[in-house]
Amino acid sequence: MYLCILLLLILLKMKKVLFCIAVISTLTSCSMFQNVNKEKAVNAGSMAVAAFFISDNEISSLCSEYMETMDKQNIVLPATNNYVKRLNGITKRFKNIGGMNVNFAVYNSAVVNAFACGDGSVRIYSGLMNAMSDDEIFAVIGHELGHLQNGDTRNNYRNAYLALAAREGLASVSELAAWISESVVGDIAQTLALAAFSRNQEYKADEAAFNHCVANGVDKYAMYKSLNVLIKLNGSSDRGVVARVSQMFATHPDSEKRAAKVKALADNYKGGK
Repeated sequence: MYLCILLLLILLKMKKVLFCIAVISTLTSCSMFQNVNKEKAVNAGSMAVAAFFISDNEISSLCSEYMETMDKQNIVLPATNNYVKRLNGITKRFKNIGGMNVNFAVYNSAVVNAFACGDGSVRIYSGLMNAMSDDEIFAVIGHELGHLQNGDTRNNYRNAYLALAAREGLASVSELAAWISESVVGDIAQTLALAAFSRNQEYKADEAAFNHCVANGVDKYAMYKSLNVLIKLNGSSDRGVVARVSQMFATHPDSEKRAAKVKALADNYKGGK
């Protein structure tokens, strides 16, 4: 299904709208699209084109809707919780976030993961905090901020919303916002997982994490060490442990190559600890 949607995105980007509508009509006859309403899908052509031009403010608004539902579906730890106090201590060490409007929270979950959303929301799972030191968590957050700074996160969410609009035949951004409810949050999350960051995007986000570390007096090897924690957990003989870390590997691949590359950055850095 996602290959078909990818074809649609490519064609739309070329602005061959009439041809796209014909392609949508054809695709709905294939088995991968057997649950898609053909009339809705054809009507989605104009919405899909418009989605390429959704403003950054609209993306932020859609992401806020998504995060509101995500926070309801997870256990968000209160300010009095020790995990949150620890996270606050870590995030206060950032002195150069560049004016980004970010907000942080901790999900009470054994999953080893962290993610950023297109509205600047950053969520850390308590499972990741259990597995890493403060410096390593700082680096992971720096990595997620790097994706935000580079526009990677916003673009991935834009494409996820576009896929949802095409599937449902939605006709406006307001309709799209209305669909961001508990019934489709899982679909958006799955789309994001399938649309993993590219190798180059990961390298740049790792470099951003490294730069955040050295600019704020944090261990220059922190990103390298955090990747090694993930690699070790993913190689565990305990399938339960692997399952808890698998989502982070799905969205952040090539950890071994990334670790080697960011270690080289630290090895060659002459300015600090």
